[in-house]
Amino acid sequence: MRQTVDRQELVRLVKDVYAKVATEPRGDYHFEVGRAVAGKLGYSAELLDQVPSEAVDSFAGVGYHFDLAELQPGESVLDLGSGSGMDAFIAATQVGDTGNVIGVDITPEQLENANRLRSERFQNVGFRHAEIGALPFKDGSFDVAISNGVINLVPDKAKAFEEISRVLKKGGRMAISDIVTEKQLTEGIVCDATLWASCIGGAMQQDNYRGAIEAAGMRLVRTRDNSEYEFLSESAQGASEEFGVKSVSLLAEKV
Repeated sequence: MRQTVDRQELVRLVKDVYAKVATEPRGDYHFEVGRAVAGKLGYSAELLDQVPSEAVDSFAGVGYHFDLAELQPGESVLDLGSGSGMDAFIAATQVGDTGNVIGVDITPEQLENANRLRSERFQNVGFRHAEIGALPFKDGSFDVAISNGVINLVPDKAKAFEEISRVLKKGGRMAISDIVTEKQLTEGIVCDATLWASCIGGAMQQDNYRGAIEAAGMRLVRTRDNSEYEFLSESAQGASEEFGVKSVSLLAEKV
């Protein structure tokens, strides 16, 4: 009998895991959290020193893509799955007072952290509770969309990319880091909610991932592997080795 994914259970477990990351960033997870992994992935000390340290402590991303995004002063940026706000705050320093950044997340604890860490210095940043597959913004609202290790957690990735494309202006950019696979995952892994929350079970096969981006009306400009990223637990490492689960960063443009 074919197994199915209980989407409500997936969302619940993802929220539980990242609520814990927000409140206990030094806890035991399948993945690395905090400043050390951010630095290993490519975030410079200069960048990290510009944002609240507590936001950095809760960082659970899988790559670095600000060099691909090339954010410019005055641009409007959407951070998808913004967590405690580290990437949103970094983006705010790059778009300046004439630009703006909105972060969206589904985890109340992460949003609470992000809103608490805002200061007068980050008046160009806002955070909202929203799902990536149902973004509460008008068509063509943003110049750039960024995301770090989040799309793989979304059950309907095709819908997520459609929504991202919809809210981008024509010629707008999507610069993200995410987890993909070289081989298609087995049903047992795909239907394991714990492995979804660990950024593995929901990872899409890389050719299908590219196809979903293009089907949404975006053109893939550049992709690179993030060899520095690694999973911590034995089960996560086993799945990574067997199916080629890996981190990538990419840049796409809305056509």
